[in-house]
Amino acid sequence: MSVLSKLPPWLVAVVAALLGLLVTGLGHLFLWRWRRALLWILLAFTVALVFVPTSALEAVSNGAAMSPAEFRPVLVELLPVLVVSLVSVADAFILGWKKASSAPTVTDEPDGETHTCPQCGNEIDPELDFCHWCTTRLAPADGDGS
Repeated sequence: MSVLSKLPPWLVAVVAALLGLLVTGLGHLFLWRWRRALLWILLAFTVALVFVPTSALEAVSNGAAMSPAEFRPVLVELLPVLVVSLVSVADAFILGWKKASSAPTVTDEPDGETHTCPQCGNEIDPELDFCHWCTTRLAPADGDGS
């Protein structure tokens, strides 16, 4: 069984969201959604390059202390990147909730036998030669000539 399916759905979602708050895309990496994480990271960089002035990026990267009056215009200029990051966090939270709450339930086959993956422990289709949850290659079923 995968670690995520052992945790309560709210905990998986909260951890994914908190990691997404730290770094855009990190919550998706926690959920093993590599392509989606890469897309969020690329979107954040693209939005920063297109919509955020370099002066605002330099002001933040310098780390110099600013008064609230100086910081407010910089924050407004950074708003497009912040919106993308927050939408990414919401997406990671929703994916985490769905992934944890849709953990497969064990059902019996008509012959009374349940088939599970030796790697992740999730229920599998015995006619496939791989686990559709974790993509582990499986040995052919007994009696198969292939």
